[in-house]
Amino acid sequence: MKTAIYPGSFDPITFGHIDIVERAASLFDKVILGVAESQSKNPLFSVDERIELISDIFKDNLKIEVIGYSKQLTVDLARDNNAIAIIRGLRAVADFEYEFQLATMNRSLAPDIESIFFTPKDTLIYVSSSLVKEIATFGGDVSRFVPENVKTALNNKIAN
Repeated sequence: MKTAIYPGSFDPITFGHIDIVERAASLFDKVILGVAESQSKNPLFSVDERIELISDIFKDNLKIEVIGYSKQLTVDLARDNNAIAIIRGLRAVADFEYEFQLATMNRSLAPDIESIFFTPKDTLIYVSSSLVKEIATFGGDVSRFVPENVKTALNNKIAN
C-alpha cells in the first residue's frame, strides 16, 4: 500500500487544500493529513478542532485519514506511518524557495521519502488560510474558499 503524508496547519482547511488532497488520493492508496500544532503561527482553531473539521469533510473517503502531530519532524511522522511521500502545495513562486529548501532538507534526513509538489486549480491558487481568516474577521463571505462546516466554525469562532 502506497501512503503519502500531507502535513500542514490547515487553520482552516480551504478548497485549495481539499483539491490537493483529492488529487493525491487519486495517486496513492492512502493519504494522511498531518495536522500540525503550529503554536508559532498562533492558530485560530485548536488541533482537535481542525482534525474534527477536516475529518467531517472527508468522512466518506476511506483513503483519507486525519491525525494531529506536534514536536515531531514531518519525515518522522512519515516513517511512523510507512509513507513513501510527503505532499506539499505550491501556490506561487514565493512558496517555491521555502518549499525547495524544506524538500532538500527532508531528502537529507530521509532519502527514502519523496517530496511531491502539487499546485491547486488555477481558480484556487490565490486562496490561503490567512486570507480566509482575515476576510471572515471583517465579515466577508468565505463560502467560495471553504466548505460550509468550516465557514460556520469560522463565523462562530470570530463571533466569540
